[in-house]
Amino acid sequence: MRHISAFAFAFAVATASALPAQAQDAAAGQRIFNQCRACHVIDNNGRNGVGPNLHGVVGRRAASIESFRYSANMRQLGEQNHVWTEDNLRAYLANPKAVVPQGSMAFPGLRDPQQITDVIAYLKSQG
Repeated sequence: MRHISAFAFAFAVATASALPAQAQDAAAGQRIFNQCRACHVIDNNGRNGVGPNLHGVVGRRAASIESFRYSANMRQLGEQNHVWTEDNLRAYLANPKAVVPQGSMAFPGLRDPQQITDVIAYLKSQG
């Protein structure tokens, strides 16, 4: 039985890695981002809201907008040179408290991986 289970696991891993990556849909991401607009703007040279301006966030160091007052926990990430790569954004958008446990963002995260992929596509398209 163990050999069958090991084979099934190996097959599942090989099959999953052969599947194409999820397509990114920036237009769908923009619709999902509307939830974020209560606290964030995404305008070039736009003001900060309750949360920082997210224009150009992909590739930016955490807590790097000088005019925004970040939580101590987020500032600590920035001091550790945490960069908002696609992978880091994916983890944060899925569960912000897992990445920044004492952060001030109240948003619980997105549960649908496709929504996360689409929001990242939208963020990438905005800077």
